[in-house]
Amino acid sequence: MDAEGLVASAAINLGLALVALSLFSLLKKQPGNAPVYRPRRMAAGGDGGAGLLPLGHGRLTPSFRWIGAAFRLSEEDVLRRHGLDALVVVRLFKFGIKCFTVCSVVGVLVLAPTNYTSEGRADIRRSNSMELFTVTNVTRGSDRLWEYKEITRRRIDHLKYHCKRPDQYIILVRGIPMCPDHGTYGCYVDHFFSKHYQTYQSYQIVHDIGNIEALQKLASSIDKQIKRKRETRKCNIWQRIWFKFTSEAITIHRQEEKLKDVQHAIRLLQCENMLKQKEVPVAFVAFKSRLDAAHAAEMQLLVNPLSLVTTYAPEPNDTIWKNLAIPFWRMAMYKLGVFVAAFLLIVFFTIPVTAVQGIVQFEKIKRWFPPARAVQLIPGLNSVVTGYLPSLILNGFIYLVPFAMLGMASFEGCIANSQKEIKACNMVFYFLLGNVFFLSILSGSLLDQLGESFTHPKDIPSRLASAVSAQSDFFITYILTNGMSGFSLEVLQFGLITWQFLKAHSLGHSKEPYLYGFPYYRVVPIVSLAILIGVVYAVVAPLLLPILLIYFLLGYAVYINQMEDVYEITYDTCGQYWPSIHHYIFLSVTLMQITMIGLFGLKSKPGASFGTIPLLVFNILFNEYCKVRFLPTFHHRPVQVAKQSDELDEAEGMTCDLDDAISAYKPPWMRPMNLESGSVQPLNV
Repeated sequence: MDAEGLVASAAINLGLALVALSLFSLLKKQPGNAPVYRPRRMAAGGDGGAGLLPLGHGRLTPSFRWIGAAFRLSEEDVLRRHGLDALVVVRLFKFGIKCFTVCSVVGVLVLAPTNYTSEGRADIRRSNSMELFTVTNVTRGSDRLWEYKEITRRRIDHLKYHCKRPDQYIILVRGIPMCPDHGTYGCYVDHFFSKHYQTYQSYQIVHDIGNIEALQKLASSIDKQIKRKRETRKCNIWQRIWFKFTSEAITIHRQEEKLKDVQHAIRLLQCENMLKQKEVPVAFVAFKSRLDAAHAAEMQLLVNPLSLVTTYAPEPNDTIWKNLAIPFWRMAMYKLGVFVAAFLLIVFFTIPVTAVQGIVQFEKIKRWFPPARAVQLIPGLNSVVTGYLPSLILNGFIYLVPFAMLGMASFEGCIANSQKEIKACNMVFYFLLGNVFFLSILSGSLLDQLGESFTHPKDIPSRLASAVSAQSDFFITYILTNGMSGFSLEVLQFGLITWQFLKAHSLGHSKEPYLYGFPYYRVVPIVSLAILIGVVYAVVAPLLLPILLIYFLLGYAVYINQMEDVYEITYDTCGQYWPSIHHYIFLSVTLMQITMIGLFGLKSKPGASFGTIPLLVFNILFNEYCKVRFLPTFHHRPVQVAKQSDELDEAEGMTCDLDDAISAYKPPWMRPMNLESGSVQPLNV
């Protein structure tokens, strides 16, 4: 890619970002857009219009004060309002800001001038390529080549701070044997835990009710339709005409009758006799002591390890109820199916990546396919095609990957949404590492040498370094598009604001907020990939570093705003995302060091290559130390902390209402439904 292509990509992305951010700052000030831009505040009990200016006082002029407000928000405020998982994401962005601020200074002031002024390849200088600023321009033999503990502490403090969370007193028990005397699962649970644990309180058996959850969602949907149609009658004449036209097939009366039928079916499934027939060998067990709950969750209770399998209970709102009844043998089949589906997705993704790299290698396409030279007839089009189009296509496909991986993770039988999203997060990162990073390199410049790499394994670092250097300009445009365009469209919420506009002008204005959970599975792996690209290319292409700094600064401001106003924090795992983030950063540094070993070898500097090997060894040893020293704290709850919390509660005379705690673990289909339609009575269970 030449300099004109990079300039075209930067100009398009910068222009799109400025338009999107300006449009966002205008639309956010309008009260009618509160369901899109302030749903979290609306769901918390406000009207979503707090802080909005009256018409004529700045509501029609763009402003960027929200960016300054994002950087003024302290970590303690993030922890108090949104939990430790949200703080982990914030620290990920801060890590990128701090790391690439230092790297940018060194890269721009030292490495880039060093690479540019080197007496490198003449063909690069003649083509005005961006490789002038990369290590590729350095000649062979040139003398010019030469946070885990803190999050762990916060996790312990966070566990103490949330001392009354019900999941600290409750464990999940699976594989319960049938009671030989009474023929029920609940009886066995009660006998076993009352015999072996003095602080045992009670249990809540789990039922497999089948489609009752779908029936409840259907009832809620019908109720909302009835309410909306009644409100439409009071709207203006055009909306009344729309109502009359669309309600000819299904009237309000028919909807009410259908709702009553669905309610009756739900009542039949909720009756006591039906529940007894649908018991499964799974139960939530409550203890009066956190210490006993921790002991029971960590220990093997029976000689048969597949009976009375205990784990920590997820939060009630985090639980995936339908997966609790899945047997262990079926979960193994589900995991195999997910693996096959992920493999097929990887194979499919080679098509767009290869097509993207084909566009990047446009000079080769013109040699292979001469009619493609017609693109050069339009001034500037060649720069747009090679500079902006490849990264746009790749980011478009990548946007769909996290949703596909989340759908696959849903079939693995995870018992909690947090587990499902952490699984999806790991799947997305490794998918991006293999298909975006390595496949882009392979299809871009290493494909012709792949056979030689396998026949000569010792040359792999050198070939990897050569391929990485050749693809530096592509990854610069990728970061530009993913950062400037991606983050600005994220804060603009273009799809939702368009739907809100169409909905307001057809079905009437709706004040129901568009409230969704924070997308950890999408944010964490994509930002981690940006860190990997930055770490690997810090020495290879130093011009990428300032762009990455802008990437993290903009991303930090955007997602602080989204946490405050848009996304709902639906669960808090007390920092379970951090071990994954630490592993991603470790892989990034390891890959960079391997690349440097090969890079110094390419430049005929064997001393520098051998000098990098100890760094690689120390990096691996440090990662092993972190896994031994800090990782167990994230997989377990320390008994020491549980004991201290129990003693503190006893000294202060504080007790947890375990009846309320265990009742929180009743699935949604065992709770009353509160429907809003006046003519239909709510359920009484």
